[in-house]
Amino acid sequence: MPDQNNNQNNSQNNNQSGTQSGGGSGSSTTSSSSRINIPEARAAMDKFKMEAAAEVGVNLKEGYNGDLTSREAGSVGGQMVKRMVESYEKNL
Repeated sequence: MPDQNNNQNNSQNNNQSGTQSGGGSGSSTTSSSSRINIPEARAAMDKFKMEAAAEVGVNLKEGYNGDLTSREAGSVGGQMVKRMVESYEKNL
C-alpha cells in the first residue's frame, strides 16, 4: 500500500506545479498581449467593434453586453477579424 500513497503525493505535486507555472494556452483573459494600454487605441477598438456589430445586425450598447448570445458575440468578433484581414491583404 505505500505505493498508492506515494502515487497520490506525486499526483498532487504534479497538479500543484502545473498550476504555478502561469503558462499554458487560455490561462488568462487579460494577458499582457491582449490588454489595451493606450486610451486612444481603446476608443478606436470600441468604435471598430460598434461598426462591426452594426454590419452584422447586432445591437451592441456602450458598456456591459452580457446579454448577447454566443452567436451574436461571435459574429461581431468574426466580422472584426474579417475586416482586419481584408485591410491587411489590401496593404500588401
